[in-house]
Amino acid sequence: MEQGRLKNEPDTSHDSPDASSFVQAAVARHQAPLLRYATRLLNGDVDRARDVVQDTFVRLMAQPPSEVDGHVAEWLFTVCRNRTHDVQRKEGRMSQFAEGQVERIVAAEPRPGATLERAEQHAAVLKLISQLPHNQQEVVRLKFQNGFSYQEISRITSLSVGNVGFILHTALKALRQNLAAQPE
Repeated sequence: MEQGRLKNEPDTSHDSPDASSFVQAAVARHQAPLLRYATRLLNGDVDRARDVVQDTFVRLMAQPPSEVDGHVAEWLFTVCRNRTHDVQRKEGRMSQFAEGQVERIVAAEPRPGATLERAEQHAAVLKLISQLPHNQQEVVRLKFQNGFSYQEISRITSLSVGNVGFILHTALKALRQNLAAQPE
């Protein structure tokens, strides 16, 4: 999706220089994280993820900036999550990540260089995350890859804050145990 004009852009009454710059700033800041999030939710299908992210920004354009200002990231991730679930329901499948699929996802920007040891550790953690149940994977990614608070995750996933905390605690405990059991 380009930062300029989106295909099938709706005609809204919110077209103003402020609204346009608001949407452009949201695209610039949140497009890459949303694309990674949607790609993971859609089992690595980058093309469908791009469509979902584009639709998410189209929906943002229809919102008055004052309605989402202050919680844009949370609003975008919630809409993106709901759109991915709509796509999955439409296609009639809700499948888990395939073995090794998470490691093949390419981020929009190249990662800065890191030591080999850190890269190996990172790969091991990603592999362990991909083995967690889907709800634990999602909460861990929203917390640590996207930096959302428990309350924001609660609103995005429609889980209670306590449930988010419990799921995250359970996931981290399993990750620690599995990482400690890894051969050196």
